Amino acid sequence: MSVDSPREECGVFAVVAPGRDVARLTYFALHAMQHRGQESAGMAVSDGRGMTVVRELGLVATVFDEPSLASLVGDQAIGHVRYSTTGANKWDNAQPVARERAAGLLALGHNGNLTNTDQLRGELAAQGIELGASTDSELIAAALAAGVGPLAESAAATMKRLVGAYSVVAATENEVVAFRDPNGVRPLVLGRLDAGWCVASETCAFGQVGAEFEREIRPGEIVILRHDGVESIQAVEPRDTKLCVFEQIYFARPDSILDGGTVWQRRRQMGAQLARESTPNADLVVGLPDSGTPAAIGFANQAGIDYTEAVVRNRYVGRSFIQPDQSLRRHGVRLKFSPLKDVITGKRLVVVDDSIVRGTTIGEVVQMLRDAGATEVHLRISSPPILWPCFYGIDMASRDELIAANHSIDQIAEMTGATSLAYLSLDGLHDALGPPNGGYCRACLTGDYPIAPPDSTNKLRFDVDVCEGIPT
Repeated sequence: MSVDSPREECGVFAVVAPGRDVARLTYFALHAMQHRGQESAGMAVSDGRGMTVVRELGLVATVFDEPSLASLVGDQAIGHVRYSTTGANKWDNAQPVARERAAGLLALGHNGNLTNTDQLRGELAAQGIELGASTDSELIAAALAAGVGPLAESAAATMKRLVGAYSVVAATENEVVAFRDPNGVRPLVLGRLDAGWCVASETCAFGQVGAEFEREIRPGEIVILRHDGVESIQAVEPRDTKLCVFEQIYFARPDSILDGGTVWQRRRQMGAQLARESTPNADLVVGLPDSGTPAAIGFANQAGIDYTEAVVRNRYVGRSFIQPDQSLRRHGVRLKFSPLKDVITGKRLVVVDDSIVRGTTIGEVVQMLRDAGATEVHLRISSPPILWPCFYGIDMASRDELIAANHSIDQIAEMTGATSLAYLSLDGLHDALGPPNGGYCRACLTGDYPIAPPDSTNKLRFDVDVCEGIPT
């Protein structure tokens, strides 16, 4: 994980598999997607007569254990891991969201962000629908629950009211559906089991449960999961595909398949292209584990400079409710990374990372490497500068906080203590991602938003007033 990358978003999963332990399948699928959200986890399991919903703050392995999984009996389930992009990190905002509807209980998991929350909230309030949590996911669930008839019909009607990014799984006691926004901003993929079907945010979940990747859910599509097949409804006319480019740069697991290729390969290609654009005189190429590693390997191969592991990551340091004291916080990067002095001393390093957002920690990395004996530290970033905030499901800070929006590359190099700094160009990113589809949302890099963003004042008011403050 990069030390200064955008915050994670969410991961969703759904499965219909009679005769299988669907709670255990969901557990392992969510565990495979833990990188997409570490604040809360949950699942809803149904046996066709009733549904049980479990959700708690914490990691998947903390929320669920053997007794809790054994108690979740059924042949269909949905699951969710969450990072709060809107709504504070509190139990009320954990997912799946559960709502009563005329025909019983509805459960829903959502990855993304709506941009018309004020309008939708007003419409639901006018219908007399009470809203207790502070997430746009609850708004989607409330709209779905207000529908009558089959869940897919309610989903089709609800999608016509939604503006923004959304990949959703939803279930009643005897129905499971999944649907994706008409631009396809957030990933959603379909998998086949021996005796059933499943949907996930990433294909990496399928390997954990013995499923085969079938295809991506199309933008604007609803799929109805049944044990004997999948029904597809094109509920909303698809628009230009705009998959979030940061799925390729940072979010998705390296072994996942996106846009026809593995994420690892795309990141390696980004590193190779970066080397074509800016290779300094150096002795070693170092990748900051783990997201910077594929790009560093690609950079080293292209530049003809040895790649080495020079930084060891403590994999047990992540999101924790136990925070370091002030003296430890000053050395926060050293809690996560340890330099290999024997490798670094006396060497000129190229340090490859995936992105710089606020720039608050990359300087600590540079200093750590210099303290370990590096004579030069050349930073190379395998994405273009982040200049604009995201409104589609990533906590990427406000424009005032984005270091590249307010400082030149030379200034950032000076601020971080780097010997030099270079980013991958926009054209280089396009070349590295290449065919087959090449349709990406790059709004955070260009300011060209494919979906009209909300008024920034309204978004800020929603985050602060309804939630408990904006994540930093």
